[in-house]
Amino acid sequence: MSQGPRSGLAAVSSALLAMSRHLEVRDVLKTIVASARELLDAQYAALGVPDDHGGFAQFVVDGVSEEQWRAIGPLPRQHGILAAMLHEAKAERLADVRKDPRFEGWPDAHPDLVDFLGLPIRDGEEIIGALFLANKRCPKPEGSCGFTQEDEELLSILAQHAAIALTNARLYERSRELTIAEERSRLAHELHDAVSQKLFSLRLTAQAAAALVDRDPARAKDELHQVASLAAEAADELRAAVVELRPAALEEDGLVATLRTQIQVLDRAHTARVTFTGAGLRALPAAQEEAMLRVAQEALHNALRHSGAARVDVSVKRRGCGAVLRVTDDGSGFDPTAVRRAGRHLGLVSMRDRAGGVGGSLTVESAPGKGTTIEMEVPGG
Repeated sequence: MSQGPRSGLAAVSSALLAMSRHLEVRDVLKTIVASARELLDAQYAALGVPDDHGGFAQFVVDGVSEEQWRAIGPLPRQHGILAAMLHEAKAERLADVRKDPRFEGWPDAHPDLVDFLGLPIRDGEEIIGALFLANKRCPKPEGSCGFTQEDEELLSILAQHAAIALTNARLYERSRELTIAEERSRLAHELHDAVSQKLFSLRLTAQAAAALVDRDPARAKDELHQVASLAAEAADELRAAVVELRPAALEEDGLVATLRTQIQVLDRAHTARVTFTGAGLRALPAAQEEAMLRVAQEALHNALRHSGAARVDVSVKRRGCGAVLRVTDDGSGFDPTAVRRAGRHLGLVSMRDRAGGVGGSLTVESAPGKGTTIEMEVPGG
């Protein structure tokens, strides 16, 4: 008997520490669900964050494969037992959820849930989520619930701390959204200034060419070449801005799909061939995925705008629990030491800061005439 409470307390402590390591909402939700399932030794666990329209803004599961989850279909609505937890704000412990009068069925691909333990996650008076477990892994007489009163108390402790972790994560994301908004505003001003200057020069040069057509055709031809050059530079500014300002769909699509989409756009927009390979990569913590995306964008920007590369290859591969991003071009290359001494960083400082900020590392291999390879590794979670 004395061993049980100690091991239970250690498990709760481990779960709480795991939750405190993450700041992004999605990561916190995943950690809560995985911790709850492990702590109470259940086959399935899920956590839903309700929206204001009778559905769920987010719904995270543990114990169900990605294939099963896709086959199940759309997110559940707020009905049946889930609605009871959200609206009545009390714990639900059932021997067989299918026999409860509030049960309203589930899709064909949904796993069978039998014994059930669920409770709301509350922030003060506000219910910010519903956490539930099903199919306790233990011997149990037919018709009885495997989840005990002690399980309910442990889950209640976890839910209280989950509310704190989830609230903190939301505050962090709102703070980050404000920072992103400020950055977008700054980029918009820079875009306006840069493109306006290019267009102003373009207009003056075109006027000069028109004035010279009759009396000095050779000079007019030179001015028209300058018009073409300025137009190309303005187009490059716009392309760079589109990639930088477009919000990344990391949460919905993941790193691989987001990178693949952006690289397809760049391949069509530039004369250089831009390729991407990435498969079999498991989800990383959100901050690491965002950092890898931004480093890839910076490296691509350098390769396409400064190196004169004919080909740029991007890959993301799994390495241990983490991942490695690699961007290689066949462009003019540079001496990283000379660049640093000259104060021209080509974004290298920013990339190293992004990598270091998520516990990763960045290496740069380049030499004049030899192209450039930038590699970023992150540890995963």
